[in-house]
Amino acid sequence: MLEQLNQFTQQKAAWWCLFLGAGVLVLSALYFQHVLGHEPCVMCIYQRTAVIGIMFAALIPVLHNTKMTRAAGLVFWAISSVWGFLLSTEHLDILTAPNPFFAPCDIVPNFPSFMPLYDWLPNVFGAPGDCLDQAWQLMGMGMPAWMQIIFGLFSMLLAAVIAIKIYSMSSSGHSTT
Repeated sequence: MLEQLNQFTQQKAAWWCLFLGAGVLVLSALYFQHVLGHEPCVMCIYQRTAVIGIMFAALIPVLHNTKMTRAAGLVFWAISSVWGFLLSTEHLDILTAPNPFFAPCDIVPNFPSFMPLYDWLPNVFGAPGDCLDQAWQLMGMGMPAWMQIIFGLFSMLLAAVIAIKIYSMSSSGHSTT
């Protein structure tokens, strides 16, 4: 069974699943923003960027499926999912700070000067919201808590894929990245 899972991770279909899963999250975020009126804060935009990073990580092997592109996809997936988890944790720390009015939360996203995404695509990367806004709740948790869970799941899925690859390599005696 592990070998079948390893073989599946080498197929474009697996990477399409990752791409579509992250894509649904981005579309959901845009729905929350533009339809339901929940304006994202800077931390939300950073987390959205991490989800888009996962999408692009999946797109690499979708466009050209080789050992090298799958390895690159895994690396970018790892960076994006761990970065997103850390961002959502920081956002939760801001919300639970003893005095949240002194918790740091920028007003404008701090993207590199060569890539001011909030200027290029303000409807996607603009951050007019407040980091302390917790208007939306599901089962007693706000968006940052749910994003922490989601990024944790992306990270655990990545760890499982890597563990399966390592097991497969050790049991077969050759590389199947």
